[in-house]
Amino acid sequence: MRRLFFWEFARTSWQYDIVVALILAFIFLTPKAFFKDQPRAVSVVQIPGAPRESVFLIDPSLMRDVALNSRGQRAIELVQKRTGKRMQLIRLETVTDPDEEVTCFMAFFKP
Repeated sequence: MRRLFFWEFARTSWQYDIVVALILAFIFLTPKAFFKDQPRAVSVVQIPGAPRESVFLIDPSLMRDVALNSRGQRAIELVQKRTGKRMQLIRLETVTDPDEEVTCFMAFFKP
């Protein structure tokens, strides 16, 4: 176990090859859900959307102290500040992870 933990195998040995294979198997065969890794918006980021529609990811920290019924207006302000354009909000969706924690808000706009 000590040799395995401190990786004391010669580079051309079969033990070295087995340890490398185990590491690669862990990296490539572990499901993404195991790490609970979700994309997070840095602040306000535009992502590709449907034609004639602009989609923005909004970091949840920017909406933390905003009342539920005022989130739409806050999303409009944040996107206008980011783009410098006036757009009409179509809908605002809350994106959550499997643990029901808010990861971001998706704002759909019509230019």
